Amino acid sequence: MFVKKIDQIIKEEVKAATKTYRQVLIGSGEGPNFAMRKFTIEPGGEMPMHTNTVEHEQLILNGHAKVVIGDKTFDAGKNDIVFIPAGVPHCYKTIGAEPFEFLCVVPNKVDVMEMVK
Repeated sequence: MFVKKIDQIIKEEVKAATKTYRQVLIGSGEGPNFAMRKFTIEPGGEMPMHTNTVEHEQLILNGHAKVVIGDKTFDAGKNDIVFIPAGVPHCYKTIGAEPFEFLCVVPNKVDVMEMVK
């Protein structure tokens, strides 16, 4: 058991994206079943189309983005919940002048990310 301060957790740049950062809030070595991350995509930023080998459960904390999941496009914003099944192509592109921030919970399994061309 523990309590952490989010502002003390390092923000890592996501190299495959633009203006995108990740904080690992609960890592696979801390939680037995799930990892929790916080992503921040700055205005004008995006995460290109990609797949992951694990599902994603997400809660949008701030901002808006166009989120593409498979062949569907959504306008996601604060308090929306997003589910992305394993292996389904998805991407994010910010809308507006606020950062798009979300929590992302994933199972503690090997997660291979592949870019979709």
